[in-house]
Amino acid sequence: MATPISSDLDLMRNQLLVRRQKLEQVHSEGHPGEVAELLAEVDRALERIEESTFGVCQECQGTVEADRLMADPLTSVCLDCLSPAQRRALEQDLELAAQIQQRLLPKRDFKFGPWHAAYHYRAAGAVSGDYLDLVTYDNALYFMVGDVSGKGIAASMLMSNLHAMFRVLIPTGMPLDDLMQRASRMFCESTLPTQFATLVCGKAKPCGEIEICNAGHPSPFLASSRQVARLDGAGLPVGMFSDATFCGKKYEASPGDALVIFTDGVAECRNQHGAEYGDERLHKIAQTCHGPHPQDWVNACVSDLEAFGGGGTLFDDQTLMVLKFSPSVS
Repeated sequence: MATPISSDLDLMRNQLLVRRQKLEQVHSEGHPGEVAELLAEVDRALERIEESTFGVCQECQGTVEADRLMADPLTSVCLDCLSPAQRRALEQDLELAAQIQQRLLPKRDFKFGPWHAAYHYRAAGAVSGDYLDLVTYDNALYFMVGDVSGKGIAASMLMSNLHAMFRVLIPTGMPLDDLMQRASRMFCESTLPTQFATLVCGKAKPCGEIEICNAGHPSPFLASSRQVARLDGAGLPVGMFSDATFCGKKYEASPGDALVIFTDGVAECRNQHGAEYGDERLHKIAQTCHGPHPQDWVNACVSDLEAFGGGGTLFDDQTLMVLKFSPSVS
């Protein structure tokens, strides 16, 4: 039976060997008991890799969820085969992870000088792999909206990784393209080859100047009372190649203009008939919505999205952020 992440077995093996080396060191320094049990678990996981049973549930012979294996390579049973105690522990972990993730989000009514921000952030499960942040530094507003590959716990951990990296890198004051290049290299070196993130990273100044780097993400819209412009020009996703380079593009916002950024969970939402929402509907809403507050834009988009979905199952995380330039009401 094929394992769910067979292409990553060498990396998983190396990860387990590093863990084993560290555990042996702790064990030799006189810390028996639990350390010995962890050593045995690591050895069993390594045996499963050699026997080609890594990722196969030890109870039902089904497949262990890939995101759980990436988060914990010692996992040996699927969700359906967890004991009641294990299930309760997992539920508690997910609840805690969801709480932590919510605290990483920026405040809902975010203002920086003439820039006002509002957003919609909805996870398909207990936790989300979408990344959203707003950071002010050196008289500028940095904004990030991204989507990490995969779903579930592993994706949420990578989302937290991105959050921490940009929070550390932004205060260095490096140019936006260098910031993206450094973040991509760090992300690439700390994740598996199959893990990457699409991302829009931008910098807005009080004068209305916007600089945007797009790393493989759906194109944002810049909406005014006259037109809605699609800001094309996406490059490679973050973390795909350690030597990837990025190029920022600059735009000028006029009073009343709004920048609309979203993840593919919005554009690719499907209704009960299998039809895809598409970004054209967002484009049309941006053409007709000219409310004074960015929350008006978000509400209009979300209402239309929910009406389209008809209350169906959400299969992907959804994030939508609107940045409105309103110098007269700052």
